[in-house]
Amino acid sequence: MEHFNKTKAVKLRSHLGKYLVADDDHHKIRQSKNGSTRKAIWLVEHVKGKNHHVRLRNSNGRYLTATDAPFLLGVTGNKVVQGSLEEGWDGKLEWEPITEGFHVRLRSWCGKYLRGNGGTLPWRNSITHDDPYSSVTHDWILWGVEPLEFPEKLLSLPETHFSSEEPGSPTSLSSLSRSTSSDSVFRSGMEFFHRAKVVRLRSHHDKYLQADDDEESVTQDRNGSSRNSKWTVELIPEFDNLLRLKSCYGKYLTASNQPLLLGVTGRKVVQSVPRRLDSSVEWEPVREGAQVKLKTRYGNFLRANGGLPPWRNSVTHDIPHRTATQDWILWDVDVLEIHVVSPAPPPIPHSDSLDFDSSTPSAVSIKSTTFSRQESTDSYVGSPPKSEGRTIYYHVAEDNGDVDDENVQGYSLAFKGNGVEQLTRKFEEETGLEGIIVCTRSPLNGKLYPLRLQLPPNNVTMQVVLVLPSSKGQSSPCQMFFFLSIVLVLLPNFMNFTVFSEVK
Repeated sequence: MEHFNKTKAVKLRSHLGKYLVADDDHHKIRQSKNGSTRKAIWLVEHVKGKNHHVRLRNSNGRYLTATDAPFLLGVTGNKVVQGSLEEGWDGKLEWEPITEGFHVRLRSWCGKYLRGNGGTLPWRNSITHDDPYSSVTHDWILWGVEPLEFPEKLLSLPETHFSSEEPGSPTSLSSLSRSTSSDSVFRSGMEFFHRAKVVRLRSHHDKYLQADDDEESVTQDRNGSSRNSKWTVELIPEFDNLLRLKSCYGKYLTASNQPLLLGVTGRKVVQSVPRRLDSSVEWEPVREGAQVKLKTRYGNFLRANGGLPPWRNSVTHDIPHRTATQDWILWDVDVLEIHVVSPAPPPIPHSDSLDFDSSTPSAVSIKSTTFSRQESTDSYVGSPPKSEGRTIYYHVAEDNGDVDDENVQGYSLAFKGNGVEQLTRKFEEETGLEGIIVCTRSPLNGKLYPLRLQLPPNNVTMQVVLVLPSSKGQSSPCQMFFFLSIVLVLLPNFMNFTVFSEVK
């Protein structure tokens, strides 16, 4: 419930990285990758007499409503729609937030949970309330809560304002929702981490952020030359204003929900390796002159505490309420190592025929400029680190087979292995989609071709497109490959049946 107590409005992000949105038809609720729209804003209303229940009202003035009508006949899951008090929905408009780590579950009037569905149509992007019956779909009822500080300002803007701007621009919903407490334009601090591989963070007390030897605690120390004060920077492909910081023990700087001391503000900052890399390990640099503030996804700031023990040298995330502690959330960034941009790859020789069925690296490691920022990390200053698998960037084709991989930023997946079948299973677990075909794009005609056999070595960064067998359009080569595979499997059985019939 603490996610909704201190905010007037929120955006809800599902396990699939999509936002809960309300369509303009005043009825349908669905998921969308576009969180920079008024449709993704939900105003929080607390229910009188029920301290642990809220109503979520959209820009149409209607509420998130859990009905008792089945989404599809014969299967579990009931519809979630837009309702109103005048229509007599009563308690079906109310939801009980239940904290689970850094996410929440929203329990409906009948004890079921708001669920963002994945998989194939008609499940894809749908919203139901249901109980998760398998471990694969357990995370589908978990929601990330992104508070909005100026909901009235955002709702007063016309919808064309949101749709005409790129997410992350200074006046888009994404940046306004993460703005500071002043009305000034959002100021990104990502430039302090431009091309940075390893950094040190120096606090207002002239001490360095340090990962303790117990591999769990985070404190301050004046010794900035030790390896404990070095933090590796990881950029997040899905966002252009968020990053992760990894300690020398391979654990992430994490904003926990545990209080440092009972009865006082400020929650612990620790080292951890969560089962999934969620918002607890994501930090947003906000520029403040020549320094930065590191903001959590829930509006708190990384704070270096002073004073007497046990406050002295401790590190928490909090919002400073006094003038004397305002500077405790300011950090100087010392860049110790940088990434070196890789040289441009040699041009691909022109050939009248190109075999996309082979498993050679040239057939599957085609790179576009979409991920040039991430791929610039392929070359490092000093000796390269030990290979622990590969990073695979991917897009998911739409239902009609279209893939906007030039304008839309994709996702990334860490994968160890060389088999296409193993990679396909990994993608199915990651996305919740079933029966996908992993494809790569031809540099000559732009068409998609399925991957086969083995993948290139682990040091080769890959870009692929996930296509469903039912997709149409430019993904037709993948669809053709799927049906040919079925024919090749069934053909021997068909021939044996024919011979048997003739003998008989």
